[in-house]
Amino acid sequence: MPRIRLDLAYDGTFFSGWAAQPGLRTVEGVLAAALATVLREPVRLTVAGRTDAGVHAAAQVVHLDVSPEAWIALPGRSERRPETALLTRLAGVLAREAQESLPLTPRGAGDVVVTGARIVPDAFDARFGALSRRYTYRIADADAPRDPARRATVLWLPDRLDVQAMEASTAPLLGEHDFLSYCKPRQGATTIRTLRTLDWQRASTGADAGLVVLSVVADAFCHSMVRSLVGAGLAVGQGRKPVSWPGELLAARTRNGAAPVAPPHGLTLEEVVYPDDDDLAARAERARATRRLTC
Repeated sequence: MPRIRLDLAYDGTFFSGWAAQPGLRTVEGVLAAALATVLREPVRLTVAGRTDAGVHAAAQVVHLDVSPEAWIALPGRSERRPETALLTRLAGVLAREAQESLPLTPRGAGDVVVTGARIVPDAFDARFGALSRRYTYRIADADAPRDPARRATVLWLPDRLDVQAMEASTAPLLGEHDFLSYCKPRQGATTIRTLRTLDWQRASTGADAGLVVLSVVADAFCHSMVRSLVGAGLAVGQGRKPVSWPGELLAARTRNGAAPVAPPHGLTLEEVVYPDDDDLAARAERARATRRLTC
């Protein structure tokens, strides 16, 4: 069976997160239904990052296995490649779903867009094969411009943030640690992660100029980890906690007095990085192994 990688983006505003849930509109539910309509067979999706309700994605990745018959049948009588036919047909189905679920959606538009489709090796695993994920959190404080067109993707705050203090508070969090104080643990899952980048800056150029922006990169993130990192940074930037507090909270390794969780809408998944094809299987196997804290 061909294994297919899909690259997609979505506006998480009107989704109850990624994971399919009975009676709720979720990204997985909408995408799986659209794929089943186009392929005429049920599908099972594996995703790089299970985003929470209200969180957005500019570069999400999923994989699925498709029967050879369904893949070959995609172009119909046209001369298009199956990948092209899949993208075209999905665009129409997803746009119709959005217009039916969200009455004010402009005609032809949708809140999920599949930007790429291609066959990948059987060893490709969207979840366990990833080397890293990068998220961005955007904030408009008292010194930042406020664009109403971006209100669904930027957190607005009335006070001025001390960005220098926020950046200074990040050093103890970098590296491999048990992030229990920053995660909502899942049964049977570890809260040990390797945080590679945690960078608070006031953007000076580009579309984010003037905004307070967090860029965070890790091998993987546990449930609510990024929003908890944001919440700790905000507590420092607003003067409610000292610069040392995020590191002290990490060292405590406890859910008592855990980091506050920031609102979801300022958060966007920006990038997922994978190894070369020759290293896919080995990377997935390493990621499946339980992480153990060695420091």
